[in-house]
Parts: sequence; structure tokens; C-alpha cells
Amino acid sequence: MSKNKVKVQRSAMAKREERWAWLFIAPPFIGFMLFMAYPIVFAIIASTSKWTGINSLWGNIVGLQNYIKIFSDIKFWKSMGTTIIYMIGIPIGMILGILIAMGLNRKIPGKRFLTTMYYVPVVSSLVAVSILWAWVFNYDYGLLNGIYKLLTGMHGPNWLGDEQMVKVSLIIFMVWKGLGGTVILYLAGLQNIPQDYYEAAMIDGANGWEKFRNITLPLLSPVTFYVLITSLIGGFQVFVEVQVMTPSGGPNYSSATVVFYLYEKAFTNGQLGYGSAVAVILAIIIFIITAINFWGQDKWVKTID
Repeated sequence: MSKNKVKVQRSAMAKREERWAWLFIAPPFIGFMLFMAYPIVFAIIASTSKWTGINSLWGNIVGLQNYIKIFSDIKFWKSMGTTIIYMIGIPIGMILGILIAMGLNRKIPGKRFLTTMYYVPVVSSLVAVSILWAWVFNYDYGLLNGIYKLLTGMHGPNWLGDEQMVKVSLIIFMVWKGLGGTVILYLAGLQNIPQDYYEAAMIDGANGWEKFRNITLPLLSPVTFYVLITSLIGGFQVFVEVQVMTPSGGPNYSSATVVFYLYEKAFTNGQLGYGSAVAVILAIIIFIITAINFWGQDKWVKTID
């Protein structure tokens, strides 16, 4: 038994709409292929070579040798540990962000001015503010040591010259730099919480802490989740502040991050293949951590029904 095939004829308008659809799709698709897909594939291939940017990439394939060297390099593990230590600033920034946002969410004089002042560091040049804070932390004539000497009569600590204090200094700077963005996000989240919830809790006799714990924190969890994800990704990509404030990676390489290590190997030492391998490892780590957070978000992220 044979079936007759029905050929559907599309109208000229439908064909024209399809051509326009492909025309609108083409630019972002081409941009993705050129500036995302191609660099990713190229970096993976380069990570298996001794490419220096001058020699031939395909003539210097070494397989997994770069990865073996990375995991046996003490500097890599030290920079990875320092990167993780810097992330202590993430919960500090989030806690301060919630507290300041709650203060700004009240009817206080100069609210807009204060909000703007908190956000100014976020939009300021990272290089410029890093140079400014390097002066603040300076051992001989820095502002912090000047205040410390005025109050105690003794010279302050070597903020950027001591292995432990340099980490503390950079955490302070990073919290200050990112605090404004966190405050704005939490402030927007607070203003999105219906006041009916607080009024109902007040009728039930809930105190301020109970309202904060049972209403504010749960309903701010989507903002907290976003801040956490973006902060973790940004935390693994810290570079400029380390490069500007401690150009050599700090005393005994104590302030260097993974990206600083990558930069040093790839561009200072000319080992672009090795640097690409570090970049691939870093991308995998960021992907895994982000995936874990997305996988677990249903257990603690609440939404307003």
C-alpha cells in the first residue's frame, strides 16, 4: 500500500521571514563561535603543547606533560591555597552587605548619598583603587600605619611585606571593593519582600530576630545564591589587585593567586602552552563548584509565591 506524499508549499512571506530569522541569528552565533567556542578549543589543544607564541603549536605537542608539571609544582598549590584563603572575604562581604542594606532600607536622611558612596568603589578603576590602597598599606608612610603610630606610639605592621599580613590586606581590599555591589543587590531584594509578611509576623508576636531569621533571610536567599555564585567565580579570577599591590607575588609568593601564577607562566616566562593548561584546570574547578551550587540550590533557596 503506497502513501501519497503531500508537498507543502510555503508562502513567499514565510520564506522571507525565515531568511530574516537566519539573518538575526547569524551575528550572535558567529560571535559565539569566534570569541567563545574557538578560544576554548584552541586553549585545550594548546594546553597539550610547549607552545610559546612564537614556535609552532602543532610541532610541539607533549600530551599531558603540562598537567603533570602543574600538579607537581609547589607554586601552583601555594597559589591555589592563597586563592581559597582570599575567599574568606566572601562571607564577610555578604554579612556586611545584608547589615548595611537593612540599614539603608529604612527611612534615614542622606539615604541616596550613602547608597551612591557605597557603590562608587564598584564602578571605579580597579587599577586606580589598587594603587590607592597600596599607598594606604605602605609600611613607611601609609595611612593605616600613620593612624596606628598616632594611637599607640609604635610603628604598624608591614601590611604588604609580611606573608600573613599581605593576605589580610588583600582580603580587606577585596571586601571593600565588592561591598557596594552586594549592598545594592540585597537592598533590591529587601524592597521586593512584601510588607504583609512582616505585619503578619508582628501580629503573631514575632520579635526582630525571628522576623529576620524566618522572613528576611529565606526570602533573600535568591540574592544570596546569586552573590555567592558570582563571588566564587570572581574569587578564582583575582589578578589585578595582586599584580598592582604585590607585583612579585608578595613575600615568598604568599599573595599570588592561580590567575597570577597563570599570567607569570604564560606571559612572563613565555610558556603559553603551560598557561593554557592552568586555564583549563581553573575552568574545570569553576565549573564543578558552580554545578554543585546549582545542584544544591533547591535545598535552601526560597522564592516568593
